[in-house]
Amino acid sequence: MTTDELAGLDRARAGGLVRTTLAGLAQAHPGRSVEIRVPPFAAVQAIDGPRHTRGTPPNVVETDGPTWLALVDGRLTWADAVAAGRVRASGIRSDLSAVLPLRA
Repeated sequence: MTTDELAGLDRARAGGLVRTTLAGLAQAHPGRSVEIRVPPFAAVQAIDGPRHTRGTPPNVVETDGPTWLALVDGRLTWADAVAAGRVRASGIRSDLSAVLPLRA
């Protein structure tokens, strides 16, 4: 799905795609060491490692819906998204290049 196609989706459909793919990531890579945020649609905790319990998580990834979906299906690489400023990633475990794109 292109960015233009995503922009043409209604908010409910776009949100559903983002939530479904975030849930898929959390299921494929369970854990609580990284919080992945795609506002305003959803956020999940995933990736094995030290667990976060209070306050701001030490490892956070945040992006928009079109960027997230491009990362998930492989139209955009992690390195390119970070270099272009389309992903904000903080913390030593926030590099998701090993888990994206998602594999069925």
